[in-house]
Amino acid sequence: MQQKPIWIGNDHGGYDLKLHIIDYFKSKGIAYHDVGTDSAQIVRYPYYAAKVAEAVSGGEADRGILICSTGIGMSIFANRFKGIRASLCTSTYMGRMTRAHNNSNLLCLGGKITGVLEALDILETWLTTEYEGGRHDISLGLIAEAEEALCTSNAWEHGPEK
Repeated sequence: MQQKPIWIGNDHGGYDLKLHIIDYFKSKGIAYHDVGTDSAQIVRYPYYAAKVAEAVSGGEADRGILICSTGIGMSIFANRFKGIRASLCTSTYMGRMTRAHNNSNLLCLGGKITGVLEALDILETWLTTEYEGGRHDISLGLIAEAEEALCTSNAWEHGPEK
């Protein structure tokens, strides 16, 4: 499936779901890199989103997973990074379509809104669905063109959290 490890990050609201995803990765022999957080203690999600988004944006990872309570904050922040197509998915259909049509490289999940079985089904579908290309390349090209025009090269210096 993946050659490079899948990077995974979470805040306190995504900690429990992350543990289930890591168990899934281990059962499937999927390599992963966990950037934390490692507890349900309150932390700020942008620090963890930045680590995963930077790894994917910089080519250290091909794909990443971010989990907070709803997935909304993680997806908003991750999509600030050049080359990131972070998709908040709450159904298996969304997981399939974001890969097939948008070539999503970062999956965002809500640890407090999506049940474990549904989240694992979304994940598996997202991991196994191939990008269709073709007519979808036009839209992705427009996104890349807009990124070039709108993004600066200034890196965000993230703070004290792991």
